[in-house]
Formats: sequence, C-alpha cells, structure tokens
Amino acid sequence: MVNQIKITYFALHFKKDLNQVEKSVSMSKICQVTGKKAMVGNNVSHSKRRTKRKFYPNLFTKRYFLPEEQRWISLKVSASGMRNINKKGLTAVLKEAKEKGYILNY
Repeated sequence: MVNQIKITYFALHFKKDLNQVEKSVSMSKICQVTGKKAMVGNNVSHSKRRTKRKFYPNLFTKRYFLPEEQRWISLKVSASGMRNINKKGLTAVLKEAKEKGYILNY
C-alpha cells in the first residue's frame, strides 16, 4: 500500500515536470507565422578571430483581431511575418502557419 502511494506521488511530480517543459517550448524565440528562429554564427574581430554568437529574429508580441470569431489573438511575430499578414490577410497566414506546424491552434 505504501509503495503504491509513493509511485502515485512520483507520477504526479513527473506529470508536473512535463507540463513545465511544454510551457517552456511555447516561450521560445520562434516566429509563429514564418517559423524563423535563432541562427548560430561568428563574431569576427579586427584580427579575424572568431567566437560563436547567435543571431535572433526580429520578434514582436502583437495582438490581432480575428473578425470571423470576434476575438483578439496574441502572436509572437517577426517583422517579415507582419508584412505577410498585411499582404495576404490574417486568416490566410494563420491557415498556412497551422499547415506548416508553426502554431497548433489559434
């Protein structure tokens, strides 16, 4: 009986850890429209010495209004993603992003 309680307690802790992992994935620096993410490159000094660095995308947290559903949605969008939304429209861009797997639901 005691062992069963310990196993259940352990399983609950493990489930909490999985939920925290899922939350951390959604907070990463990835555009939800274009899928742009950080690239790895080099800092190059005057003497041509190279050290590793990251190039981050130009991300903004922006709210858009979905007229079909009469609600606001928040997206983490890059500057090029904003231009795509202006060009194609919000619903078309969200549909493409969902097909490519950049967003699960909106």
